[in-house]
Amino acid sequence: MRTFIFLGGMLASAVASAAGIDQLKAFWANTQSAQGTFVQTVVAKSGRKPQHSSGSFALARPGKLRWAYEKPMRLLLVADGEKLWTYDIDLNQVTVGKIDKALGASPAALLTGEALDRHYTLTEAGTADGLEIVDAVPKEADSSFARVRIGLANNLPRLMEVQDNFGQTTTLLFTELQPNPSLPKDVFRFVPPKGADVVGQ
Repeated sequence: MRTFIFLGGMLASAVASAAGIDQLKAFWANTQSAQGTFVQTVVAKSGRKPQHSSGSFALARPGKLRWAYEKPMRLLLVADGEKLWTYDIDLNQVTVGKIDKALGASPAALLTGEALDRHYTLTEAGTADGLEIVDAVPKEADSSFARVRIGLANNLPRLMEVQDNFGQTTTLLFTELQPNPSLPKDVFRFVPPKGADVVGQ
């Protein structure tokens, strides 16, 4: 699964940044579902040319997520509350696993509201580019990433940055984010396409 954010700019005073965690908790408490689009940039430690992709997403609590990469590759991730399905459209290959293992302490858990304080230590990190910044550090020592940084405005996440333990940084810019939309019933339902190679069932 791809990860997520680089935030530049000067950090403001601690007083100005005090609302970051409050905004994150307000999003977690008041937004039961959301949908929108995203632009993702991945920068490797080696400094090679950044990789860019874009797509759309929808989420609902508890533990439901639909994350569709549309350009340049086509990859669909669907979490139905019990299982996480990853569908490589070009290869017609599906990987499936239990959601608790796949999303439990992942950055996606911050969006789906499954593990706010349980899996993360949250700290205020000032302001940048008009956003209140929150640092989320995984409590689990064996986490695959070192830190998640979240930029919020109006109680909604607008930017996420994930730094993994291999020096890679992934940036997600959320656009057209709609809180509590009316979502189709089957948006979080996945049925492997006919002829697809299914791994992990």
